[in-house]
Amino acid sequence: MAKDKIAYVCSNCGQESPKWIGKCPACGQWNTFKEIKVAPTSPAKTAATRGGLNTGSISQTAASAGRILRLRDISAHDDPRIDMHDGELNRVLGGGLVPGSIVLLGGEPGIGKSTLSLQTMLRMPEKKILYVSGEESAHQLKMRAERIPHEENDNFLILCENSLEHIFDHIKEVQPELVIIDSIQTIMTEDVESSAGSIAQVRECASALLRFAKSSGVPVILIGHITKEGSLAGPKILEHIVDAVIQFEGDQHYMYRILRSMKNRFGSTAELGIYEMQQNGLRQVSNPSELLLTQDHDGLSGIAISSAIEGVRPFLVETQALVSTAAYGTPQRSATGFDQRRLNMLLAVLEKRVGFKLMQKDVFINIAGGLRVTDLAMDLSIIAAVLSSNVDTPIEAGWCMAGEVGLSGEVRPVNRIEQRIAEAEKLGFTDMIIPKYNLQGFDKKKFHIALHPVRKVEEALRELFG
Repeated sequence: MAKDKIAYVCSNCGQESPKWIGKCPACGQWNTFKEIKVAPTSPAKTAATRGGLNTGSISQTAASAGRILRLRDISAHDDPRIDMHDGELNRVLGGGLVPGSIVLLGGEPGIGKSTLSLQTMLRMPEKKILYVSGEESAHQLKMRAERIPHEENDNFLILCENSLEHIFDHIKEVQPELVIIDSIQTIMTEDVESSAGSIAQVRECASALLRFAKSSGVPVILIGHITKEGSLAGPKILEHIVDAVIQFEGDQHYMYRILRSMKNRFGSTAELGIYEMQQNGLRQVSNPSELLLTQDHDGLSGIAISSAIEGVRPFLVETQALVSTAAYGTPQRSATGFDQRRLNMLLAVLEKRVGFKLMQKDVFINIAGGLRVTDLAMDLSIIAAVLSSNVDTPIEAGWCMAGEVGLSGEVRPVNRIEQRIAEAEKLGFTDMIIPKYNLQGFDKKKFHIALHPVRKVEEALRELFG
């Protein structure tokens, strides 16, 4: 009888090694190699082979797999996407769910991953859906479904199972059009001699489900756990296997949830979906600008409004800053929802180029609404909020801004300025500070909002504070 082979896999990047290594040569992390057992099994009996079962609806891509094709012979038309009946989810996926794709949905415990999946599937009565739960019982799923308003759906099937072989047997029996696995860390196959959630189990189960999705054309949605560092649990190869990685973010004690695309082979990774957690499930936020702006900040210092863009959606974000005298010898620099290193750079620009001394002051930055923004056009509002708090002078109501700040204190142009201005005008803002270079080839007559072009940070602060 053949002996089991021992291999070592890096839990951070998926690098394999025949022996244990202290430092991973691929990613440079220490003590990340874990021992796994590779059991010799017959190819005809493996779960990966079962994953290639035929469900009768093989797509053109799956039918051409394994054959050499000329580039000109391959059809370039896009497969019709599956409407998820959720505008935010469709936007993040790139227009809907692609047939035969495999999507990984991750997030913190209690953030609402299962709730989002369950309420989305209950609103798709035209599709036969198999929901595989390895964590909750059927009674628990029924209690959650009763809180979500929906019509009667006889095509929604629930299976509470942890064995991958039994899952494939049920798939072959019911012939679903969409499969949900909640969660991939609880599924295990008999081909690997380790507990559920180990590196070998997650890798083998995900590979088998990938082979099933590509060969049958049935899309699969995997729900994954999150480690304490905030990354998806399991080997890094899990993220390489899937077609799209979607992160569900936000504080579980906060009412807003952010759906962000980290990887997408069928769309943009810059898209953003916003939900509001309620008693009856997650509600889509179609106009996040109205919810991200505080209505009663008149007369309060340290608040600036910025016109940001995430993906194709422009929205106005409230930037809050607090500057106070340092109580200890070393001043604190803290940023919530904004890059800490970029905050340090902007503070250095404000001190070197503008002349404001902040070396002995604590600076705290917060993006209202629990949002994490990476748009460089936020720079101008960060500097304006910091200065407003420092001199304890509020910014007049009706003012917003957008602009990237360089190291020499210049205000650099930003992309899609017309969409930013239109969003500000739609929400009733009267004045907006923009980079002067954005006025080239720009028609100001079609907007009724007053535009204030600036070249340097000093000019922007002069416009705000006189």
